[in-house]
Amino acid sequence: MNSMLTISRLSRRYPQFQLHRLNLNLHQGEVMGFIGENGAGKTTTIKAILHLIRSEGEILIFGKPWEQLSREERGQIGVVLDGCHFHGSLRIPQIERMLAKIYPQWQRERFLELCGRFALPEHKKIGTFSTGMKTKLSIAAALSHNARLLILDEPTSGLDPIVRDEILDLFYEFIQEETHSILFSSHITADIEKIADSVAFIHQGQLQFVCQKDVLHDEYGIVRASRRQIEKIAPEHRVALLAQNLTCQALVRHRAQVRRDNPDLLVESASLEEIMLCMIRGER
Repeated sequence: MNSMLTISRLSRRYPQFQLHRLNLNLHQGEVMGFIGENGAGKTTTIKAILHLIRSEGEILIFGKPWEQLSREERGQIGVVLDGCHFHGSLRIPQIERMLAKIYPQWQRERFLELCGRFALPEHKKIGTFSTGMKTKLSIAAALSHNARLLILDEPTSGLDPIVRDEILDLFYEFIQEETHSILFSSHITADIEKIADSVAFIHQGQLQFVCQKDVLHDEYGIVRASRRQIEKIAPEHRVALLAQNLTCQALVRHRAQVRRDNPDLLVESASLEEIMLCMIRGER
């Protein structure tokens, strides 16, 4: 399977934060959810991928470092960052003409079709748009220059569930073309649950795991019981323990085995949100 994005030993140091030797591999036809709490290193990673900050390590897009990408290849990277980065005084026709000069394979009809599908007012200034409308405009632009790789940084943050579903449907349409791939950074795990094939979890600048979403759902479980009961679970199956008011919540691996070994305990499936919460706040 061809690799669309390969990250090896990526590091970046700030006074109060360090991204430490991150390794990721995004394959052709794959949606990778990139999750973690705010400040975990998601946006720093994306800035490094897009060559917006200096970093250590190696990043390959379409098998090449950024410096070796042709203008056409750079134009095949669609980007949606958190917030709208078009000037508020512009209108859609002005943005369309501007983007046509930037991207070698700009698709005017596609852009206008998406703006119409999103019911974006053509002759209003962007500054008057709602948050959802600005996000839709950014996505319409990212999907209108023959992109093969979408890099999304919190594209659904702050949007209501109806708008989020509409946008996720559009990403799902995009990924039906098997030569397309998406790196989807978000702290909204419900969106990742809906669309991702694999999940990469970062915490305090360090990658905790990269795993197929189906494997996560099959392997991880949640146990709610007293600490004494949870400590009876074999140590190799206990991942994290989160103390609560009356009981404890434990994240376990090899859920089926834990059930067999502990028939008196209720071992439930773990959602991505529960996995992330236990690994961030729990004792490990």
